[in-house]
Amino acid sequence: MSVLKVIEVLSNSEISWEDATRKAVAKASKTLNNIKSAYVKDHSAEVVDGKVTEFRVTLKLTFELD
Repeated sequence: MSVLKVIEVLSNSEISWEDATRKAVAKASKTLNNIKSAYVKDHSAEVVDGKVTEFRVTLKLTFELD
């Protein structure tokens, strides 16, 4: 029987929302084993002087407990 846990993490990138998502999963996988999925709950962007300077995502990560 598998038991899964869901946590919420935030990440940012100067490149894209996809890059922010990849960075979050890569960082989380350093301390969490068995990540099964990443759900993008929300995304936003910081704007400075009319230009997007940062992409931000809120993710729900699901992982299997040992």
